[in-house]
Amino acid sequence: MSAGMVIVGAGEAGTRAALTLRRQNYSGPVTLLSAESRPPYERPPLARELMYGAVEAAAPRPIVPLHDLAAEHIDFRPGISVTRIDRDLKRVRTSDGNAYSYDCLLLATGAATHRLPLSGAASSRFHTFRTFDDAVALRERLEPGIRVAVVGAGFIGLEFAAAARHHGADVTVIESQPRILGRLMASEIVARIEARHRAAGVRLLTGTTIHMVEDGIGHSRLHLAHGGILDVDLVLVATGTFPETTLAQAAGLTIENGIAVDSFMRTSDRSIFAAGDCCSVPLDLYGGRRVRLENWRAALEQGVLAARNMLDANAAYTAVPWTWSDQYELGIEIAGLPDEGVSVVTREMADGVTLYHLDASGRLVAASALAPTGSIAHPMKIAEQMIAQRLSPDPTGLADPAVPLEELLPHDDEEDEQD
Repeated sequence: MSAGMVIVGAGEAGTRAALTLRRQNYSGPVTLLSAESRPPYERPPLARELMYGAVEAAAPRPIVPLHDLAAEHIDFRPGISVTRIDRDLKRVRTSDGNAYSYDCLLLATGAATHRLPLSGAASSRFHTFRTFDDAVALRERLEPGIRVAVVGAGFIGLEFAAAARHHGADVTVIESQPRILGRLMASEIVARIEARHRAAGVRLLTGTTIHMVEDGIGHSRLHLAHGGILDVDLVLVATGTFPETTLAQAAGLTIENGIAVDSFMRTSDRSIFAAGDCCSVPLDLYGGRRVRLENWRAALEQGVLAARNMLDANAAYTAVPWTWSDQYELGIEIAGLPDEGVSVVTREMADGVTLYHLDASGRLVAASALAPTGSIAHPMKIAEQMIAQRLSPDPTGLADPAVPLEELLPHDDEEDEQD
């Protein structure tokens, strides 16, 4: 009798994996374990909808309704943490004292947020932003005049800063690096995003950190490394995340910037797979470079692929890395890995800009775009096709907005010639 499939983590990766197993006609037991007590829910709307809307939302948007999980005979167990993986017995032990045997195990444990390691930063005024409860707690505090400090100028920090200004908060962003989005975006786009935040009234303090926190009556006093002082009512710590690898590490699995998987989402134990924010995967597009992709689409794609490979599909991960952010009326998208490029071709448009990142041979390895939300989806999809096909498009055509991007894709006769 089959022990079945056990999935640890009911976020995007874990839930999509459970559904995929059934849609691939797997008939054995499927158990979906979640440390959170809520049914599986989507995370992107927490920043893009709940934070701008009313606080009355009683529940987050589900990834799939609970009755659909039941209809698919997926045994969903909320509020249960896995405490140990016994690889020899192929069994996991859980916080409620139970044990679940598996034929294959999928770890979709996600990531956790960093906190400030300072005395005084444990106050209720200090928040992180990862779960639905985190989002509700932050949204309930946003009102005109509240003094907000955002520590960290990545996508999460800047999205929250924009939402806080929407509600009339007084917002200061504190970033330790010399500029915002330092690791993510090219300077041409960063300058425009920075200008939009400043125009909205956000104060951007770069190249500094919080040196000390004083917990006052009704507020916190932040002492900055460069000598400044901020009195604030609310602090969002958005200094990034780290992969949840505790279980995997205790079980002796290989860890390398997350749980190390191969291109089939297998860990160093062939019966154990990993997907989503907790794992790092080698990308053949970039010479096998190992990366950890922290976004909704990667979690979905990896969860689906892991489930198929748990059923011996033997399919490799070939997706182009992609991420996005919405701030004010602006949409930001990145396809590929910009730091793989050595030169940039700029395509200026009436309402935005796209940067095409080329390697030394002229191959397109990434594209970054900034434009009104919704207007960049089509050109970025074409850029993804070019990256996936390892094309070296004509730089002159890339730079000229009068040249339709479709014309830079190979036609059937060109592909036949290459073959």
